[in-house]
Amino acid sequence: MPARSINDESEQDTEINLSPMIDCIFILLIFFIVTTVFVEEPGVEIRKPYAVTDQDLEKNSIIIAITEDGRVVYGGKEIGIAGVAAQVKQQIKQSDIPVIIQADSLADHGTFSKVWSEVKNAGAKKISVSTLKD
Repeated sequence: MPARSINDESEQDTEINLSPMIDCIFILLIFFIVTTVFVEEPGVEIRKPYAVTDQDLEKNSIIIAITEDGRVVYGGKEIGIAGVAAQVKQQIKQSDIPVIIQADSLADHGTFSKVWSEVKNAGAKKISVSTLKD
């Protein structure tokens, strides 16, 4: 058997072209970024009350938080009870999205009631309360 040289033409270096695979990965990445629904968190720590019944809520929604000490927070900023209606009106003007109120289990019921009234007066059609399943 004859000895082969390293530079023999019958042995060709094969390489894998990764460009089409990288293109596909970038297209998939763009697709997932565009179709992802971003959930806006209230920006404060809330201890939700427990409930016996529950229902899954929509991901794309307005989340208003009421802290233990009665602060009303939206998007990490304290807006107070007076700022609730303005925020809700501005958000539902774009589309009729639901409003979720996350009240701390130790929050004052009067504050919760006022926030609910402000959301209702702003024109929100779907209002929910965020709880934990018991």
